Amino acid sequence: MNKGGMDIATWLGITMGFGTLIFGFVIEGGNPAALVGISPIIIIAGGTIGALMTSFTIKDVLNIPNLIMEANKLSPDVTKDNLEVLITFSEKARREGLLSLESDIQDLNDRFLQKGLKLAVDGTDPEIIRSVLENDIYLFELRKKEEAAIFDTAGGFSPTMGIIGTVMGLVLVLSHLGGSGEELGHSIAVAFIATLYGIGLANLFWLPVGNKLKLKLKKEKLQKELIIVSVLSMLAGENPSILRDKLEGFLEGKELKAFQEQGPAK
Repeated sequence: MNKGGMDIATWLGITMGFGTLIFGFVIEGGNPAALVGISPIIIIAGGTIGALMTSFTIKDVLNIPNLIMEANKLSPDVTKDNLEVLITFSEKARREGLLSLESDIQDLNDRFLQKGLKLAVDGTDPEIIRSVLENDIYLFELRKKEEAAIFDTAGGFSPTMGIIGTVMGLVLVLSHLGGSGEELGHSIAVAFIATLYGIGLANLFWLPVGNKLKLKLKKEKLQKELIIVSVLSMLAGENPSILRDKLEGFLEGKELKAFQEQGPAK
């Protein structure tokens, strides 16, 4: 199973989200410079990261840049080519025996498939193989959900930090009520920038990146589940055509049609 390339949708979506907000502000006569504030950035960024460090470990927080890059990697859907590889293994195992796959195992890039086939070649009981592989999926899912939870949590803290920043700004405004109306108006505008940053970052960055990681998890989990089906089918000595019928359920649309049209090898 090959890994995917870069997923431009992540950065394209973030850029489009922030870009359209700024564009809408500009066409209404706003000046983008008015949306820039150093103190709101410090409050939102520092407050959110501080809250994350309180909620998670330092190791988890330091791993955020790596997770952002992970969200920018494409996790490919199941394709007919993925399934044909498994069916080829099934045909070889059926024709020459499971031990014939031993030489192929070393060349596999997918460690999960490699582990499943190795267990099968070693003659491990099918129920034990299922238990071992499903446990691997469970632990994999648990780790990935914990990683996505960091972004979901940040998406909850960020707007709150924005409100705190706005309240702090309004406190300063109220403490200088003796100033001119123009100065007060500017101070109030600056105060509300904090809320803008907090809500904007939550809904255009933190939560979307968390959702992307969860989507990748679903696709990667599906890849692992079809491997379990395939390995157990080989171990049971099933006809490759039966495995083909089982794997059809993992495809949809054009991929499914192409897979069905290709059919079993003659």
